[in-house]
Amino acid sequence: MLPIAALAGVHDPLPAADAAAARILGAALTDSRAYAKLTHLTDRIGHRLSGSEALEQAVRWAVEEFGRDGIEHVWTESVRVPHWVRGHESGRIVFPVEREMALLALGGSLGTAPEGLTAEVIVVDGFEGLDAAAQSVRGKIVLYDKPLGVPGRGGPGYGAVVPLRTQGASRAAALGAVGMLIRSLGTADYRLPHTGALQYAEDAPRIPAAAISAEDAALIRRLVESGETVRVRIELGARQLPDADSANVIAEIRGRELPQEIVLIGAHLDSWDVGQGAHDDGAGCAAVMEALRLLRRQGLVPRRTIRAVLFTNEENGLRGGKDYAARHGHERHVVAIESDSGGDAPVGFSVTAGPGGREWIAEIARPLAALGAARVAAGGGGADISPLKELGVPVMSLDQDVARYFDYHHTQADTLDKVDPRNLDLNVAALTWMAYALADHEATLPPPESAPSE
Repeated sequence: MLPIAALAGVHDPLPAADAAAARILGAALTDSRAYAKLTHLTDRIGHRLSGSEALEQAVRWAVEEFGRDGIEHVWTESVRVPHWVRGHESGRIVFPVEREMALLALGGSLGTAPEGLTAEVIVVDGFEGLDAAAQSVRGKIVLYDKPLGVPGRGGPGYGAVVPLRTQGASRAAALGAVGMLIRSLGTADYRLPHTGALQYAEDAPRIPAAAISAEDAALIRRLVESGETVRVRIELGARQLPDADSANVIAEIRGRELPQEIVLIGAHLDSWDVGQGAHDDGAGCAAVMEALRLLRRQGLVPRRTIRAVLFTNEENGLRGGKDYAARHGHERHVVAIESDSGGDAPVGFSVTAGPGGREWIAEIARPLAALGAARVAAGGGGADISPLKELGVPVMSLDQDVARYFDYHHTQADTLDKVDPRNLDLNVAALTWMAYALADHEATLPPPESAPSE
C-alpha cells in the first residue's frame, strides 16, 4: 500500500487501477476546492430549510458551481417541498421555580396560541414509561427525557432514540397530552437545543412540540423527583405554509462505454434553519461536487456514468429523494452512495448489497487504508437513496468518525468552523476513488437479496 506522500505523481509501473487511485487520492489531498465550496455555501448562503429563499439560492449556486468546474451535463428537476416557518419561540419553567429554558420547536410542529401553553409536566424515559403513566397524561405536557449515548462510549444511539422525536407528540396526544417536550438528541451538554422533524399521526390530535436542552430536562426531572409539581410555559410561533417550489441538482460525467449505467453519489442540499448546515449536510455536498471536478481535472472518464445528486428536502420530508426515484428508478443504477454523516475524518464505507458485495468493496477500498478509510461494514445506505434501495439498487454510505457529530447536529453550532479542511479533503479522496472504481470496474455489485424480482 502506498504511503500518502507517494500518492501524487505515481504512474508506471503500477497497474492501471493503482495508478488511477494514486492520481485521485493525490489530487484530492493537494488540489481540492471542497472547503472553498463549503465556505461559500455556509458563510454566503447559510442555513437552508425547505421553502426558504436560501435553499433556492443554494440550488442556483450549485448549478453555477458545477458549470465553473467544467461539468458539461448539469440540470435541475423541480420538486414541491414543505414550507414550515419557525417564528418566535420561548420556554420557561414557571413553578416551583422560574427559569428560562433553551428551546427549539421541532420541525413541522404546530404553534401555540399567542399567550403560549402553560401546563404541568410529566417526565417519562420513553414510550414504555409513557404507556405506564397513561392515566396521568391528560392535560399535561409530556417530557421525554432519554439521554443520547456518545458513539463508541455506550448508551443508546441516535437510531434508537429518534422515534421519541418523530413519534412522541402523537403518542402523547393520543393519551390526552396538550404538549410535548424532548431532551435534545445530542451528545454535548452545553445547554444547546437540537431541532429535528416530527411526524404527526393521522389518528391523534396535533399538539405543539419542542426540544429543550439536556440541562433543562435534567432540572425538570430533579424537581419532579423531589416531589414537586412542575409547570412550564412554551410559546411557539411556528406555521405551516403552502408547499413551495424547489429542485434537485443533478450533474454527471457520462461513461465512455456504458453511459446508461449509473454510479450515483449524493448528499442533501437543504438543512435545518439554525446554524449553517455545515456538517449536515454541507460537507457531503462539497465532497460530492468536488468529486466530479477532480475527475474532470484528472481527465478520468470511467466506463459508466458518475451522477452527482444534491437532494432537496431531506430534513423534513424526503421529497427530493422520493422524486428522484420516481423519475429515475427505471434507469440502471449499479450503486448509489450517500454522504450524510458530517465532515469529520472518513473511516470507510457501509454496504447493502448481495452475497459477496461487502468483500468486493473491501478489495476496492484497499487504497484508502493510507487515509484510514478502508473499513467496510454491512448496512450501508442513507435517507435520500432509501427509495432506490427499495427498488433493489445496491446502496452504500461514506462513513465518518461521528464521535463529535451529534454535539452539533441540528443546532446553532453546526457552523463552518466545526469542519476541518483536511478531514473534508480526506472525504473527497475516499468518495472520489470509490465512485470512480465502481464506475470503471468490469463487474457490478450484486443487488440486495431482498431486491424486487424482475
